[in-house]
Amino acid sequence: MPRSPSRPASTAMSHGVMPPRIALPFADRREAAVQLATALSHLGAATPLVLAIPRGAVPMGRIIADALGGDLDVVLVRKLGAPFNAEFAVGAIDESGWTYVSEHAALAGADRTYIEQESARQLALIRYRRRLYTPDRGPLPAQGRVVIVVDDGLATGSTMIAALHAARARQPGRLVCAVPVAAPDSLDRVRPLADEVVCLAAPAQFQAVGQYYERFPAVEDSEVVATLAARATRGT
Repeated sequence: MPRSPSRPASTAMSHGVMPPRIALPFADRREAAVQLATALSHLGAATPLVLAIPRGAVPMGRIIADALGGDLDVVLVRKLGAPFNAEFAVGAIDESGWTYVSEHAALAGADRTYIEQESARQLALIRYRRRLYTPDRGPLPAQGRVVIVVDDGLATGSTMIAALHAARARQPGRLVCAVPVAAPDSLDRVRPLADEVVCLAAPAQFQAVGQYYERFPAVEDSEVVATLAARATRGT
C-alpha cells in the first residue's frame, strides 16, 4: 500500500517542536510506537508511567516506556459494543465500573437495559484480565507522576475516554494522551480530558484504526502477560 503524508492534527506543542509529516500507513505497531516515542521524548526526564490500553497498545507501550526510561503498566478498560455490531463502540467502561455512554448509543440500538447488560459483561472481562495480567500486584502508583495513556489509534475515542477517566482518578501530576493516529472528531472529544494530547496523524477520511497499518495482527493475552512479566523482572 503506498504511503501518503498526513499533517499531524495534534502534537506535543508544549516543547515547541512540530514533528515532520507522517507517512501513512505505518508498517506496524512497532514503527508507530517508535515514532510516537520520539514525539514524547520531551517527557523522558520525568520517568513517566506509561499506561497501555490492552491488548494492542501493550507492545507499543513497552517500546515507549523503554525509550523514555519510564515504567509500564496497563489501564483496563473495555468498549461497549453496539447490539448488532460488537466492533462499533457505543461507550466504554473502566475498572471501577464507571461507564461512558456516547451520544450515538441510542441511535445504534443501545437502550438503558442493553448498556447495563453490556457493561456487566465487559466489567467481568476486565476483572478476569486483572487477575491474568498482574496476579501478584495492583496497578502501579500514579499519584503525582507524569502518566502517558497509549493506544494504537482512536476511532470513536470511547475507550480512551474511559482510560483517561480512570487515570485521572489516580491523581497524576500530568496526564498525557498519546496515539499514532485518530479520527479528528475523537481528538476533540478526548482533548479536554488530558493535559496534553500527542497524535501523529488525524486523517480527515478516517474509517478504522487498522486501515492505517500495513500489518495489524491481533495481540493475544499471552503476549500481554509476557510483556508485563518481563518488565516486572527488570523492575518495570
